Amino acid sequence: MVATDLKSEVKKLMEKRSALEVEMNVIIERLCQPGGPGLSGNLVDSEGFPRSDIDIPVVRADRQRLAGLRNDHKDITEKISQNIELLHSSRLPPTSSTAMGSGSNSRGVVDISSSMSVMDVNVSRPFAMVDEISEESPAAEDGLQLGDQIVKFGKVEYGDNLLPKLASEAQMNRGIPVAMLVMRQGTLINLTVTPRTWRGRGLLGCNFRIL
Repeated sequence: MVATDLKSEVKKLMEKRSALEVEMNVIIERLCQPGGPGLSGNLVDSEGFPRSDIDIPVVRADRQRLAGLRNDHKDITEKISQNIELLHSSRLPPTSSTAMGSGSNSRGVVDISSSMSVMDVNVSRPFAMVDEISEESPAAEDGLQLGDQIVKFGKVEYGDNLLPKLASEAQMNRGIPVAMLVMRQGTLINLTVTPRTWRGRGLLGCNFRIL
């Protein structure tokens, strides 16, 4: 497959993944709205009877649909990563644009889907995805969103033993802002997340799934 075909395929996959993320976020917002059951909350009351304040068949359908979307999202992400590796291995000559040149803006956001020259220069590979995030958690309050793909968290980048490295990085930086680079709907975004204690579990309140 020639480079042009690879670029076209990556762009189509990114557009498809973005559509999945939009649908995932709609379902999550619906499940996690005030009084809602959440992503994994009980559907029965304290006495073991079905909750009367929610539409249980709809909730079950939403959760099942969300699980399917997450699997599709993972498959597409893997295909994108494979195609990007093929682009890198082809050693295409770089274009006149740089990674933070004409394809970026003043906020440090790079639109990969529209500025394909970024792939020609250097695209870091996402190594994890946020597949669960708690309300009012440090991660949520600092701007992390469900479906975000982690390219860099502090000193942690793509490699081996990533979960232990992520946990260690969070522990070492408790109460200290950590630079984070995520890919969201085809766009690279710089965030600053501060691991800290809160009313829930962990220092971030989210779950990373290694890609």
